[in-house]
Amino acid sequence: MRPADLLGSEGPFSKSLDGYMPREGQQALSNAIADVIENNNVLVAEAGTGIGKTYAYLIPVLLADKKTLISTGTRHLQDQLFHSDLPVVMKTLGIASKVSLLKGRSNYLCLHRLSISTDQMFLTSETKDHIQKLRSWGKSTISGDISEMSEITEDDRVWPLVTSTVENCLGSECPDWDDCFVVKARREAQESDIVVINHHLLLADMSIKEEGFGELLPSSEVFIIDEAHQLPDVASRFFGKTISSRQLNNLVNDSIAEHLKDAPDMYEIRDVADDLHVAVKDFRLALGNNNQRDAWFNIVNKPALKQMRESLQLNLKDLADVLEEAAERSKGLEQCYQRCLLILNNLTAYGKEEDSAETEQQGYIYWYETFTKGFILHMTPLDIAALFKSHQQAQAASWVFTSATLQVGSDFNHFANNLGLENYQQGNWVSPFDYQQQSLLYLPESLPEPSSYDFTSQLIDKAVPVLQSSGGRAFLLFTSYRALNEAATLLKSKIDFPILVQGSLPKHQLLEKFKQLGNAVLLGTSSFWEGVDVRGEALSCVIIDKLPFASPGDPVMQARLDAIKRTGGQPFMDYQLPQAVIALKQGAGRLIRDVADYGVLMLGDPRLSNKGYGRLFIKSLPDMPITRDIADVKNFFSIRDKSKKSVSLAETIEID
Repeated sequence: MRPADLLGSEGPFSKSLDGYMPREGQQALSNAIADVIENNNVLVAEAGTGIGKTYAYLIPVLLADKKTLISTGTRHLQDQLFHSDLPVVMKTLGIASKVSLLKGRSNYLCLHRLSISTDQMFLTSETKDHIQKLRSWGKSTISGDISEMSEITEDDRVWPLVTSTVENCLGSECPDWDDCFVVKARREAQESDIVVINHHLLLADMSIKEEGFGELLPSSEVFIIDEAHQLPDVASRFFGKTISSRQLNNLVNDSIAEHLKDAPDMYEIRDVADDLHVAVKDFRLALGNNNQRDAWFNIVNKPALKQMRESLQLNLKDLADVLEEAAERSKGLEQCYQRCLLILNNLTAYGKEEDSAETEQQGYIYWYETFTKGFILHMTPLDIAALFKSHQQAQAASWVFTSATLQVGSDFNHFANNLGLENYQQGNWVSPFDYQQQSLLYLPESLPEPSSYDFTSQLIDKAVPVLQSSGGRAFLLFTSYRALNEAATLLKSKIDFPILVQGSLPKHQLLEKFKQLGNAVLLGTSSFWEGVDVRGEALSCVIIDKLPFASPGDPVMQARLDAIKRTGGQPFMDYQLPQAVIALKQGAGRLIRDVADYGVLMLGDPRLSNKGYGRLFIKSLPDMPITRDIADVKNFFSIRDKSKKSVSLAETIEID
């Protein structure tokens, strides 16, 4: 039986799942995926919101009975797939495949690091309390997956102390190796038919193989890449290298903890580690102001930075010398010594080419970020297409890349070129939602250019009548924190609805509060443009301030644009525009999440109307009626809020 039949009105899903509705697009997509899996082909598939792409790929995967890796965009989606979607589909089909969930090592409790955690520096009373709770939990948990510990937030400072990294893992010489949760999870993955991972782990595995080391993941016959639009950016990070203050401070803390445990007589380890801790702070100060992202060649010749870099290197060398002597005492100390050497070598070699063009011709972009107390030095590949292509083609496997946002207009070339994909099949399975009935696109008139000093204030003036009509229930999505903060200040005196601002609470708490209030206005930036699912009337309006073009001042963006110029390309049309189109599609996709949803999408950027490329953005959005008249917005909400039924807009709105 074909997947489409199983998903049809006479299939098992229709008979066993309450409220199930067959969808032609889902059935067609599932058949296409089945054919690709059978014939070892590559498919790039855009699946509109509401298609049900998860079931569309899970059914052919289970029927094929091949070793499969399913990679998702986030850990949250991993958990949903493993704990919810897969069990339902397996039960409905009566298939008992062995499935496992595998996350990166930082998602599992490390028993060795837990045992030495109280020897770390600068522990607060709260952190000490969390460590005690984790010691109790560590004795009872089967998986060691830290997501089980809901009483400790996922961004708590305790987690780096009790989880491992590639650098600080002791490997098979760890005294807790036999009970290691990471080892158990990987062993289970090797023995499973289907393994659910995320893009970070997929790319980490690829980067390890690229460097000639083993593998984290089992060899597979089928790769399903969900939320595939995120993959190029994740790949850029994982095929690059970093040196960070966190790495250095973790080395300091681990060296002291291992010294206290296995070499308490070697006091010089503590002294030299303390000196390195100070050198890290001095180097951070020499980098300059907070919250910078800039090219390394712009600051590499600053005298103070040169001096602090030399000091940092000398302190690393001093620590390496004392750790070399202590390394024979324990595996932990030996491993700290190896980490110290690696960081020292990377720092010594980092960004030696002062000419940016020379650096880029070698294929890497050197840039840095600063935070209040920290920094990261990045070495990012200019182009990951060749790297990804070599790995993808080395696998005698089927590949399915799917997302709601892969096309630019009706073209997949931008996505495929970024990953070096060749000889691939493609298809667009449009959303089953009736956007003509359920939505309205409002393009307000008379707004100034986005670069105008008063753009945000005038945007808010245009947004207030929309918010009054929607009764709050809105996301306001911004392309910068500056605009977000200005808008938050302006709105407080203009509307009576609850205002929630990104950063005031953790993201998950902010979303929960938004849903509970039912009439709130939430202001967010990039992290709220995708991966946020609010169904029902709580979200009935999305307002986006500007087209989401990445800042040309960003060092990675600028290097890529320069490289496109050198090869005779058009940076704007070839890169900036496609990236912005995909980002806008993600933001707009927050509005309609269910067959019963309805709402207004307001786009404030006048370039949609007065620039030729504006048509490409409109073409890439769902097929919504368009208006420039606020009266149509008021009428839209008035009709739907009274009747809660779909009413054709054709009679009430003059469509542009």
